[in-house]
Amino acid sequence: MTYYLKPIGFLTLIFLLLIIYSCGEEQPKVAINNTTITNGYNEQHRPQFHFTPEANWMNDPNGMFYYEGKHHLFYQYFPDSTVWGPMHWGHAQSEDLVHWEHLPIGLYPDSIGCIFSGGAVVDNNNTSKLGTTEKPPIVATFTHHDFVGEKAKTNDFQKQSIAYSLDGGYKWTKYKDNPVIPNTEKIKDFRDPKVVWHEDSQKWILVLAAYDRVKFYSSPNLTDWEFLSDFAIKGDKRLWECPDLFPMKVEGANEKKWVLIVSIQKEAPNEGTATSYFVGEFDGKAFKCDIKNQKWLDWGTDNYAFVTWNNIPKDDGRILGIGWMSNWQYAQIVPTEKWRSAMTMTRELKLLNINGDYQIYSTPVKEFQKLRGKSTAFGQMDIKEEKVLQGSFVPSQAEFDFSVNLKKTTAATFGIKFKNDVGEYFVIKFNKKNGKMYVDRTKSNSNKFSEDFYKKIHSAPINFNQEELKIRLFMDAASAEIFIDDGAINFTSILFPSKKFDKISLLVEDGNLNLNESRIYPLNSIWNK
Repeated sequence: MTYYLKPIGFLTLIFLLLIIYSCGEEQPKVAINNTTITNGYNEQHRPQFHFTPEANWMNDPNGMFYYEGKHHLFYQYFPDSTVWGPMHWGHAQSEDLVHWEHLPIGLYPDSIGCIFSGGAVVDNNNTSKLGTTEKPPIVATFTHHDFVGEKAKTNDFQKQSIAYSLDGGYKWTKYKDNPVIPNTEKIKDFRDPKVVWHEDSQKWILVLAAYDRVKFYSSPNLTDWEFLSDFAIKGDKRLWECPDLFPMKVEGANEKKWVLIVSIQKEAPNEGTATSYFVGEFDGKAFKCDIKNQKWLDWGTDNYAFVTWNNIPKDDGRILGIGWMSNWQYAQIVPTEKWRSAMTMTRELKLLNINGDYQIYSTPVKEFQKLRGKSTAFGQMDIKEEKVLQGSFVPSQAEFDFSVNLKKTTAATFGIKFKNDVGEYFVIKFNKKNGKMYVDRTKSNSNKFSEDFYKKIHSAPINFNQEELKIRLFMDAASAEIFIDDGAINFTSILFPSKKFDKISLLVEDGNLNLNESRIYPLNSIWNK
């Protein structure tokens, strides 16, 4: 769970009073009648193939699990405003990880506190005794956040609790003996519990964030927890959040590693927030790895709190996850009106051993291909100056698959430019000399709503010492998700042009750009309008 409030004077006082009031008692369970999407999904900046709430504020994905043909997605949600407030768990489900059905709110604030981030597991063997083997309980782990305690500076205002569902995740009962992990050390930032089953020890393992580290706990039954160990980087004072621990098979090898995902709220590679990961070993008590080998799941500024689904069927076998597509530097002031924030595309993670270095590759799930319309194909091209691309596609709602022949490309710099007729543009450039990709959104909107959003051109390292550079780019109404070389490098960036980008061109500087056959696919909307 993350939150970040900037001072707004008198409104802040009113807002905090609302928070304290709202988290003091169970709220009435009013269903949201939003299973039929209205014309609101045509509004400016509304993503057409990314999940967004129909209205109001959303941040971290929570409680994700698969059960009886449905992928469930919960998320941090404030149903009364488009800025962060007393947290609930919003709820949606999908059969294909692409099209989503909105459901009534899953978890409401109560007398212990508001409902901050966490996870959920399907207790198939009924270890918790909260259901039956025939009808296993879904058990959610979450942070209870007490704003009254926070205001009193008690420092133990965040505690870990559970809730369970006996109908597949639609109706929830809070556990009678919450919290199940009290904050005995009085750690101010003590939150975001995520659970995984550890087969070797036959126990559940819970990982949570505790300011500049994560803590591991074990339990045989999801209700009684024992502290195991800490994992931290010595001297690191960044705020860690939303951890996720899970095993991964190494592609093409009879080998398994454990992956620990940790989101960092500040001082990421391009400033602001980002999601990182470690690859190592977990023996049921402690996580061990090369502590200096922290890698980034996404180099962009807008993929945070990325976590994975529980209980994916064995015949599927994929590691699937999703992230919050925003950044706490500007999340509450982006120029959307009815709603705030979107999720990234659902992604599949794969673990590869690259010359002894373990790396996660991340790509959109294959199910997104069903959104493709008839493609525009471009044969082999040798370009020496800017070239405008034309076809039956809209640049702001399309998938671009380009293949650069690096052996024949002599240009020092090349790239892709999106623009509209009011002078706004968004550029992705590749610089062979610097070994980097640059993402420039500084001129993507003439109405600059945030200094942090526009002040810097962002970058990521790129390997140009190969024969081919694969560029796969998904453009939606308010975002760009870039996947380089089959997901070796990922870059997510949100943007808010005042008019949709309607032109795309290829840029070349100091030489020629040689492209193999490339394609552009128009993408259909996932919403019924």
